[in-house]
Amino acid sequence: MSKLNIGVVTVRSANGETGGAERFYESLVDSFQRIGHAATEIIVEADERDFDHIQRNYLACYDLNLQEFDCVISTKAPTWMVRHPRHVCYLVHTVRVFYDMFTTAFPQPTEELFRQQELVHSLDTGALRAPRCKAIFSIGHEVASRLRQYNSLESEVLHPPLWTDDFYEGVAADYILMPGRLHPWKRVDLVVDAMRYVDAPLQLYIVGTGEAESDLKSRASGDGRIKFLGRIADAELKRLYSNALAVAFTPNREDYGYVTLEAYASGKPVLTCTDSGEPAALVRNGETGYVCEPSPEAIAECLKKMRADHLRMARMGREGKEWVRTLSWENIARRLIAAAMGQV
Repeated sequence: MSKLNIGVVTVRSANGETGGAERFYESLVDSFQRIGHAATEIIVEADERDFDHIQRNYLACYDLNLQEFDCVISTKAPTWMVRHPRHVCYLVHTVRVFYDMFTTAFPQPTEELFRQQELVHSLDTGALRAPRCKAIFSIGHEVASRLRQYNSLESEVLHPPLWTDDFYEGVAADYILMPGRLHPWKRVDLVVDAMRYVDAPLQLYIVGTGEAESDLKSRASGDGRIKFLGRIADAELKRLYSNALAVAFTPNREDYGYVTLEAYASGKPVLTCTDSGEPAALVRNGETGYVCEPSPEAIAECLKKMRADHLRMARMGREGKEWVRTLSWENIARRLIAAAMGQV
C-alpha cells in the first residue's frame, strides 16, 4: 500500500489535563507512522462544563475541513461528527453523563435534560452509522456493549496496548497499590473501607489526586497502613508497581482502564469488581487476579487471600503479563486502515 496521509481527530481538555486518553492518542498517531504512513493529530479543544459548550464541541467537529487526508480516524465524543468519505471510528467513549451515568449525574432529571440526552444520542447514532462512518471499533467490551445498548450499533473490539514497554517486575512487598484519579466514579473508598476488615499489617498505597481526596483521607483517618502519596513521577510509579503485592482497581463501569494493563506489565495481579466494566472483563478471576462483589467486605476477603499467598500472586501476575504482551499497536493501525480503505 502506498503511503497514506491519515488524520486522527481527538478531543483534549480545555484545562490542559492529560491522562490515559492523551497517551492513547499519541500512541495511535505513532503507530501509523511506524508502519510507514503520515499521521497527524487534529485536536479539538473541548469544554463540557454545560450543555451549551457540549453542543459547541459537536459543531466544532462537524465544521472541520479534512479534505487533505486520505482517511480519518475519530476517537472520543464528539469527534465522529467529522465529514469524510473514508472515516472510521476507534471509539474511546461517548459523553457518559448522557449515557450510563445519566441517573447518577442527574438523580432528578428535568424534561430539558431528557431532551438534551435524546439529542446527544441522535447525533451520535447518526454520525456513527453508515455511510457517515465506514466502520466502528471500540477500545473494549464495556464500550461496545454501551454502544449496542443505547445506539443499536455494533463495533469490533480492539484492546489498545500500553504506550511504553518499560514497566518491570520487582520483589513483592506487603502493600497493595491503587493508582489513578481520586474521583468518586473510581471508588477508591471501597478499598479504603475494606481495610477496616483486614487485621494483617498490609499497607495500601494510594497514588493520585482528585475531587474525592479529602473524603478518602477522612475515611482513612487513624489507619497508619493507608498512605496517600499524591501525584508522583512516572519512574516512581513504575517502581511502586514493580514491588507491589497486587494492584486494586475498583471503578464503576470503567471504559478500559490502563491501570489493569500497567499492573499486568509489572507482573502483578489485579483486584477489581463485578461491575467495574472492562477491568472485570480483562481480569480472569483466580487466574490473573480477583473479581469480587463491590463491597468492602468482599474486597477485604480478597485482600486477605492475596497477602496469605505471595507465590500464587506472582503466578497470577505472570499470567497477566503474558496476555498484555499479545497486544500490538501496529496491528491496530493496519486494521483501522484496512477498514477505512474498504479492504475489510
